[in-house]
Amino acid sequence: MSNIAGKAYGMNVVTPMKPRWTWLNRLLFMVARALPTTLSGLLGLSLIHFARWVIVKRDQWPLGDRGRPLLQNDYMLFVSNFNGTWDQYIDAFSDGIPSGLDLFWYCAIGYPHSIPITPFKTYIRHNQIDTDYYYNATPGSAQRDIKAALRVRTALVALAEQHKTLSPEEFAAVYYRTLAAVQNDLASPGYAPVASMDSERADAHR
Repeated sequence: MSNIAGKAYGMNVVTPMKPRWTWLNRLLFMVARALPTTLSGLLGLSLIHFARWVIVKRDQWPLGDRGRPLLQNDYMLFVSNFNGTWDQYIDAFSDGIPSGLDLFWYCAIGYPHSIPITPFKTYIRHNQIDTDYYYNATPGSAQRDIKAALRVRTALVALAEQHKTLSPEEFAAVYYRTLAAVQNDLASPGYAPVASMDSERADAHR
């Protein structure tokens, strides 16, 4: 499946909006940027690598094989990378920032609101565009795994610096304190879930 690379899932959603309401959506984005508390529920979701909303006006689309497309609506592009399944992500989004989602998609044509969840999932699925190629530099690691590895690296760099000046006894004490501090970050990240039986067979053949 092209949307999955290791533990990560790539999502692209393109939703139309009437051009007369585009200015309002831009204003809502400005308000959300000025008041980060509106996104506190989103920022607290550790499964999210990245999320961005971008407004693409109908005259800003690139030239294709048949020239510039003639569109009646402006569009909002939502791009995100996350760990877990599609359903888990949509559920977490709907639970975490329902008012924020309703704010961002306020001007989108046919938007049913984030609650109840079933119409919202149907809307996202209908407007989602699958990726042709999805690259992940750390396919075996989730966001938490990467953060844990960075904490271990920081601790090792600090130990290396202290090793230059401390006596063996002093360094041993610092080493054990550091080990206790990062012990929860030393676990194996495990394996990514199998996207399909085809990919499992391909891995076995490799």
